[in-house]
Amino acid sequence: MGYLSERISYLRGLTDGMQIGDSTNQDRLLKEIIEVLDDVALAVEDLEDQQEELNEIVDEIDEDLGEVEKSVYELDDEEDDEDDDQEDDEYDEVECPSCGALLKIDNEIFNDGKDSITCPSCGGEIEVDWECDCEDCGCGCEDDKAEDKAEDKGKDKK
Repeated sequence: MGYLSERISYLRGLTDGMQIGDSTNQDRLLKEIIEVLDDVALAVEDLEDQQEELNEIVDEIDEDLGEVEKSVYELDDEEDDEDDDQEDDEYDEVECPSCGALLKIDNEIFNDGKDSITCPSCGGEIEVDWECDCEDCGCGCEDDKAEDKAEDKGKDKK
């Protein structure tokens, strides 16, 4: 029983103890007011029960949403990591010795056989020692690696 219901029960007890009946208009009015208060108390208790139920449902929805967000954001993080890995494979970072600018250089430039590039910041020449780690890019590095291995085998036999 809620606080309001207890208070209304107390008022009922007072009216019964005072032996208030239906004899006068004031007595009837007082009893009717107590009845209305009782109805209001019951309505408030019902609202409190419904509010409690809604709070439980919202908590469950919040937990479910948290799980969905976690799985969605994990997928986004994995996709971002894949994008970062691909970006890292396509570009090398080079620092200009003249101005110190950090440049992201497309690996395709090195496949063209260039040993130097021009810094877009200061116009200085940047010498680049580049070794290809790729396979079948057409740069000839696989042939060089095969020759180096053959030379190393020949040295080992001597």
